[in-house]
Amino acid sequence: MARLLYLSNISLDGYIADAQGRFDWSEPSAEVHQYINDVVRATGTHLYGRRNYEVMTFWETVDDDDPVMRDFARIWQATSKIVYSRTLERPTSARTRIERELDPEAVRSLVDGADRDVLVGGAQLAGQALAAGLVDELHLFVSPVVIGGGTRCLPDDVRIDLELIDEHRFDNGVVHLHYRVVR
Repeated sequence: MARLLYLSNISLDGYIADAQGRFDWSEPSAEVHQYINDVVRATGTHLYGRRNYEVMTFWETVDDDDPVMRDFARIWQATSKIVYSRTLERPTSARTRIERELDPEAVRSLVDGADRDVLVGGAQLAGQALAAGLVDELHLFVSPVVIGGGTRCLPDDVRIDLELIDEHRFDNGVVHLHYRVVR
């Protein structure tokens, strides 16, 4: 059975971007990027909010000699993508459709009918999915930096009990925390 996964690179204090919207501090090393590739490889569909989608479309046309970058680009290009946006008129990548708002019933049906995991990306959309009880697992890549504010990784005012499935420490100090949502 497919699962809905939330994967995010975060600061130690729980942010995905600083107050100016920068996330350069979270650029993964080759080792971390390969690990992320291996997690994302199991997904067949990605759910994005507009801002996260616009960042991720970089992977649609990236031309890089680095094999880890090329691998992620191939993985990303092969997935179906659903973008939740009230303003985006048309997608700028292949295998992409636009929905105006997150419909929890439609997402649960998508996940239940999928033969591969589904990934939700972006703090706002993932927050909606978490609040609606749709997310099954979290993959948090915690960078050894405190940025003091910005875009929070997890929603406020939502309690979610988690079970730690696995953790992995990388040479650059990043720690991967893999949690299952306890229902």
